[in-house]
Amino acid sequence: MNHQWYAIANPTAGKGLVRKHWPALQQRIAQALPVSGFALSEYKGHAIELARQAVENGCRNILAIGGDGTNHEVANGILRQQAAPSRDITYALLPIGTGNDWIRTHGLPKDMDRALALIRAGKTSYQDVGLIHYHKDGEPRQRYFVNVAGLAYDGFIGKKAEERRYATRNKLFYLLLVARCLFEYELRRAVVESNGRREEGLFYTINLGICRYSGGGMQLTPHAVPDDGQFAVTLAGSLSRLGVLLNTYRFYNGSIGGHPKVDTFQAASLTVRAADGEPPTLLEADGEFLGETPARFTILQQALKFIVP
Repeated sequence: MNHQWYAIANPTAGKGLVRKHWPALQQRIAQALPVSGFALSEYKGHAIELARQAVENGCRNILAIGGDGTNHEVANGILRQQAAPSRDITYALLPIGTGNDWIRTHGLPKDMDRALALIRAGKTSYQDVGLIHYHKDGEPRQRYFVNVAGLAYDGFIGKKAEERRYATRNKLFYLLLVARCLFEYELRRAVVESNGRREEGLFYTINLGICRYSGGGMQLTPHAVPDDGQFAVTLAGSLSRLGVLLNTYRFYNGSIGGHPKVDTFQAASLTVRAADGEPPTLLEADGEFLGETPARFTILQQALKFIVP
């Protein structure tokens, strides 16, 4: 059994800095940690396969190098593999990305030397994982997520960001994309069911959080607790475009639940589907566009073991 670290990097992370400085970065990591191998992802979804293969080949320590997208893919590889329980795999992230939202909840450092020292110290904790059963191109699919999933406006932004990949590599471009999407998005009537409750209406956004931050520091699920076995759910009703703009501050200061058209609660499972005669609602998770409803969300308690301060 190989107990060294296997490192998986996104070459486009840090606005391409990983690719530009890859030999030096490998050397720096190898000086700090025992490493069995390095790999660069080559296409979307490749890091999922790299992580899965590493675990199936005997590695029990997986290091991701990149941002929230890389974090999402490598975590999915750990959770999809069949060689060992996911709780037996130690995961760590060197955050070289644009948003770095996942690390905010856990207080993980962005500084590389501090991050490597933290990994070397080896203190671990566990967090919950979300499992989504959804649809894309009419076919049923499934995906894990470790931060925040979003539907409606958030899914629309995710789809547009996928079409314009450059926008996710620069905060200014991303904010401009978000603003443009606000004037393009048309609300869709959906049905949300959870805990014996049923809500049907026009939703501006629907969020399920394991962690608190998404979208570059926004707190759409400020009531999230990563290891409590519950999703933090936020339902925002039919807000006008002006209403969204006037309440943007709430997205960042954690007061989103104070708006009269926003409902926040917790749930271990939840389903979202289109209302009769309505088109499906779009879906993203951890900033990655996935597909559309009908979607079913379930929680896997403390399924991810990761390095903490």
